[in-house]
Amino acid sequence: MQSSTALILGGGVTGLSTAYHLARKKFGKVILVDKGPVGDGSSSRAAGIITGLLWSEPGVLARKKSLSLYRELSEELSPYGYRFNDVQCLNLFDPQSWKDREVLLPLYKRLGAPFEILTSAEIRKRWPDLTPREDFIGLLDPLGGYSEPNEYIPAITQKIREMGVEIRENETVTDFIMKGDCVTGVKTPKGVIEADAVICTVYAWTHTLIGKVGLQLPVKAFVHQRYVTHPMTPPLRIPAINANPLGGYIRPAHDGRMLMGYETAEREEYRVTSSDFHMSSLTVDPVLKDNHKKTFTTLAPAMANTTWEIEKIGLLTFAMDGEPILGPIGKIPGFYVGVAFHSGGFAYNPVAGLLLAEYVVDGKTSIDIRAFSPDRFDAKEAAEYNASTVQQKDVVRRRH
Repeated sequence: MQSSTALILGGGVTGLSTAYHLARKKFGKVILVDKGPVGDGSSSRAAGIITGLLWSEPGVLARKKSLSLYRELSEELSPYGYRFNDVQCLNLFDPQSWKDREVLLPLYKRLGAPFEILTSAEIRKRWPDLTPREDFIGLLDPLGGYSEPNEYIPAITQKIREMGVEIRENETVTDFIMKGDCVTGVKTPKGVIEADAVICTVYAWTHTLIGKVGLQLPVKAFVHQRYVTHPMTPPLRIPAINANPLGGYIRPAHDGRMLMGYETAEREEYRVTSSDFHMSSLTVDPVLKDNHKKTFTTLAPAMANTTWEIEKIGLLTFAMDGEPILGPIGKIPGFYVGVAFHSGGFAYNPVAGLLLAEYVVDGKTSIDIRAFSPDRFDAKEAAEYNASTVQQKDVVRRRH
């Protein structure tokens, strides 16, 4: 395939991972284009938490592979300053939400996704810094953990440059080049880039970009905020936590800090209508961070004494059915997408890049992900969904 060219649109973690796996497969020429610096969108604003205990068979299989790849990358990218923080991941539920998760336990057993069920008392005993409500149930993923975006992004970027990937930053795609129904490249202010495969991984900019080829995917974006404390003394000794009943998550961060993220269920979707949009333009009510801290103080009382050092505001994107959108577009040969990973884009990225590379190189994937196919949506339903306006509480909510 030395004469072939793959063009990746979007330099977030999914695009970077796709470039990495294509380079590993020695595809030929691999070019990655971003309208700004790599990692400048949602990826640098992510929590980086990962659990393998998801809600569908393809999701569990994909995350199982992703967790394995994270451990491989932790070794391969260690010279570049990255390591996977394998602190485990604790998923919390109240009695009502536990009913929906409990029915999935046989699936986890069948697919070899390890887990442990913990009562509130057992959680308190194992992690004395935590005080969950008496009726909370914990589903512990012993393989889970988190990545620091500011370590992972520069590490994998440096790695793929050394592998021969051409990275073009600050270059905006203005249009696609079509030959019949096929995508054969893109136009930018700096010229034409021709390619045999074009892979779109632009996340929040999905509508503004894929609309140029007349394609609609049912995707909604929502503002999401996360905060990092100043260093805590002593630091909290806890796993990464998806605190579903509290509407958010917390995890350790570098040098004794804590990271917290929180959803705002009543907030309406955010529509990105221009390629010029930048996430630095997003704002949230400044009282949110302290209100959220009060909520999480019920789980981790030491949070009450913290002050905030970092605020990052970004966008999450959700497909109509809550599953990722990943794979080739049947009616547009040569065009692939990897978008709408809910709040789990960072968690999916190692396997998402692998699967996209497999589609391009092999025409098939090592995991059955037909449920993620972009072609699964009815065109009329997708158009109606995109035309509607919804609040975050009304989408299929998924966390990490």
